[in-house]
Amino acid sequence: MKELSVAEFGRRLAHLLVSLFILLCVTFVIGRVLPTDPVGAIVGELADPAAYAAMRTRLGLDLPIYQQFFLYLNGLAHGDFGTAVLTGNPVSSDLAQAFPATFELATLAVIISTFVGVPLGLVAALFRDSLIDKVARVVALVGHSIPVFWFGIVGLVIFYAGLNWVGGPGRIDVFYEGLVTPQTGLLLVDSLLQGETEIFWNALGHIILPAIILAYAAMAYITRMTRSFTLEQLSQDYVIAARAKGVSPFGTIWRHVLPNIAVQLITILAISYGGLLEGAVVTEIVFSWPGIGQYMTNALMIGDMNAIVAGTIIVGFIFMLLNFLADVAYAIFDPRMREVAR
Repeated sequence: MKELSVAEFGRRLAHLLVSLFILLCVTFVIGRVLPTDPVGAIVGELADPAAYAAMRTRLGLDLPIYQQFFLYLNGLAHGDFGTAVLTGNPVSSDLAQAFPATFELATLAVIISTFVGVPLGLVAALFRDSLIDKVARVVALVGHSIPVFWFGIVGLVIFYAGLNWVGGPGRIDVFYEGLVTPQTGLLLVDSLLQGETEIFWNALGHIILPAIILAYAAMAYITRMTRSFTLEQLSQDYVIAARAKGVSPFGTIWRHVLPNIAVQLITILAISYGGLLEGAVVTEIVFSWPGIGQYMTNALMIGDMNAIVAGTIIVGFIFMLLNFLADVAYAIFDPRMREVAR
């Protein structure tokens, strides 16, 4: 392992900032040119022209788009995303309440997908063309092919309505709402910190099914890529030499192959995590999960562009940041990338 040079780190950080600025520009322009009427959503369709014009001026929509953009940038510099039409609250406040739910769901999903997908991919590669390899490939294919919303609906019908094994839609039963004081915003963590084990198990019963449904598609991707990486390494000379010295197949995987594909796995997991944060939208709608996905969907229904643009920027920034961190890790730990950097 070698430390990343300051110049190289600065170059990658500059790429991140440029990408974020481009996302900001594109998202803002799309939000302004879409055929929506945020003024009408606020004052109502029957408002008199004077009130309509006054609200339009107040929102700055009567200015040229480049002036609107600079005003929006100035607001962002002060942490102001505007006011949400849907709730009447600052968008930043709404996102601060909605994001922890999405973060908790996506984090549990990536943990599940990692602990299932990586071992499954390793074993499938080790026993290539065996029954377990064929099963792993079928599982991955199904995960890529079937829509998440279909899995969600079927899961609710079977495991909630039919078997009553999990909690229903929502983050927690109505009876328990408001009994846990938000500290981290993560209901599972906060309930444990405050000793509310009954609420913890209730919250876990609600999150487990959407987390598994959300994790399935990511697990399929992680399994397929882990299998591909492992097969590539199993044909290398160092693996053949290890096997010739009497190292067991699983010992070869654990001590030799896994360390050599760890950097690639970091990149795949970062991409999967970002994808889960983005892909949580459909899952949150199906399970009435009060996260960013449901918040943005409700905002889209009424043309609340402040909320939509802010949510898109936040999710896009997180996705870019995860890729940036994975890229930096790749440059630090992969000797081939160090040679390229030289």
